[in-house]
Amino acid sequence: MQNSGEKKPKLLLHVCCAVCAVYVSKTLKSDFSLELFFYNPNIFPEREYQKRLDEIKKIAKIYNLNLIIGEYKHSEWLKKIKGHEKDREGSERCEICYALRIEKTALLAGKKGFDYFTTTLSVSPHKKSEIISKIGNNLSKKYKAVYLDKNFKKQDGFKKTMELSKDFDLYRQSYCGCEFSIRE
Repeated sequence: MQNSGEKKPKLLLHVCCAVCAVYVSKTLKSDFSLELFFYNPNIFPEREYQKRLDEIKKIAKIYNLNLIIGEYKHSEWLKKIKGHEKDREGSERCEICYALRIEKTALLAGKKGFDYFTTTLSVSPHKKSEIISKIGNNLSKKYKAVYLDKNFKKQDGFKKTMELSKDFDLYRQSYCGCEFSIRE
């Protein structure tokens, strides 16, 4: 907890969607000078990407947070996961996807002088928090920012995010984001 006279440490939060971001942002903004980073080249089709971005803009406005929007290059994401198109949800394809997005966050955090970086991915019960944690902690060694290692689904985090999503009437998508998750 911060004393009122102390400067809050800067944290860059990778956000995947408004549903995951609404609770995590609310939780972190009291202890950190928080900025949101929307970088999700995995989302398909582009209209779905735009819909999720529009919802993230609502979160930034609700909590009065700066939003950095990463470049949307779905073709580059497809190259990264090549050979894993038939993987089941939650398998190696997803780990490659987590790593890509978290690394881009770590890189940006280091470049822009953030003290910490983290991701909303761990709030989802469909995401493997231990894998996300390992990726983030390994990237801390490579970049100039520390990974804030938090499993946001603990202490009813996912339940709280669902309640806040309902309160703010946020769009709740029916699949993770990529075209391969749609089939499942």
